Amino acid sequence: MNKLRLGTRLFLSHLLVMLVGLGTFALIAKYSSPRFFVLHLEQLESRGFFTVRSARTYLVEGFQQAWNRSTLWSVVVGVTAAGGLSYWISRRIMQPLHQMEVVTQKLAKGNLQERMPKSEIPELNQLRLSFNRMASSLEGVEQKRRELISDMTHELRTPLTVMRGYLEELADGTIDASPEIYQRLVRETRRLERLANDLQELSKAEAGYLPIHLQKVDLYPLLVSLVERFRDQLLEDGPVIQLDCANDLPLVCADRDRAEQILVNLLGNAIRYTPHGSITLRAQSKSRFLWVAVEDTGIGIAAEDLPFVFERFWRSERSRDRYSGGTGIGLAITRRLVELQGGQIQVESERDRGSIFAFSLPLA
Repeated sequence: MNKLRLGTRLFLSHLLVMLVGLGTFALIAKYSSPRFFVLHLEQLESRGFFTVRSARTYLVEGFQQAWNRSTLWSVVVGVTAAGGLSYWISRRIMQPLHQMEVVTQKLAKGNLQERMPKSEIPELNQLRLSFNRMASSLEGVEQKRRELISDMTHELRTPLTVMRGYLEELADGTIDASPEIYQRLVRETRRLERLANDLQELSKAEAGYLPIHLQKVDLYPLLVSLVERFRDQLLEDGPVIQLDCANDLPLVCADRDRAEQILVNLLGNAIRYTPHGSITLRAQSKSRFLWVAVEDTGIGIAAEDLPFVFERFWRSERSRDRYSGGTGIGLAITRRLVELQGGQIQVESERDRGSIFAFSLPLA
C-alpha cells in the first residue's frame, strides 16, 4: 500500500468508503426488513382488512427475493457510479499536484521563471500561492547572486588591472621604481583589503551573524566626539561640520559600537561627496524612536536613483573616480546594522542641493 501513488490511494479510499457504506446498508436491511415486513402484515390482519396467515411464508420469501435482486443491482450501479466519481475526483485533485511536480523539476533545472497555475480547490490554490512566493524568492536570490558576482568582478578588475600594469612596467624596465609608484600599489592593495573586509561584514550582517549587544546608550557624547573627530580631518576649504541637537537626548536601546559604525559611514559619505558647504548632524525623538540625521549640501542624488541607494555596489555617479575610496557596500551594511537594532533608515535628496540620511533607534 505504501508504494501506491497518491491518486490510486485517493481512488481506493473513496471506493472503500463507498463499499463500507453500501455493505452496512445491505446487511442491516437484509436482516431487519423481513421482520418489519412481517410486523406490518400482522398489523393489517389485526385491523381485519384481510387474512394472510396461510400465505405469510410465501410473501416473506418473495419479499426477500425482490429485496436481494434490487440490492444486487443497487450495489452494481452504486459501485460503478461511485467508482467513476471517485476516479474523476482523484484526477481533479492530482492534476495540480502533477503540475507542481513538473514545475518543481523545471525549477531544479534552473528555470526559475516557472509558476504554478491557479487551482479551483481553495487549499491547493493556497499551496500554489506559497509555492509561487517561494519561486519568486528563489528567482530574486539568484538574480542578486548574479548581480553580486558581476559587481564583485567589476570592483576587483580596476585595482587588479592597475596593479598588474605597474608591476609589468616595473618588470620590463619601462618605468623606474619610485616611492610614488609603490604608494599607488599600496593604495590599490588597501582598496582590495577594504573591499574584502566590507564584503565579509555585509555577508555577516545579511546572515544575522554580526554580534549585536543591545543596552541603554546615551548618544549625545558619541555625537559630540564624532563631530570633533571629523572636524579635525577636514581641510580649510572643505565643508563645515556641526552638531544640532539637545544635550539631554533620551536613552536608546542600541549597540554603541554599531551605532558609531553607522554614523561613521554616513558622515564619511557626506564628507566624500560634499566638497563645499556644510554637514549637519541632527538628533530628535519622535514617538518611540530617536531619529538621527546627517544632512549635507553636497552633490545630491537624482530622484530616479533613490530606490537603489542602499543596494550593494551602488553609486550615484557611475563614472565617479574610484580612487575616492568607496567600495559601494557601506550603505548596504549601514541599513542592515540599523535593522538589526530594531530601527529604520531613509534618505531624502535633490540633485545639486544635498542629501539627508536619517535612521532611527528605539528608545530605552
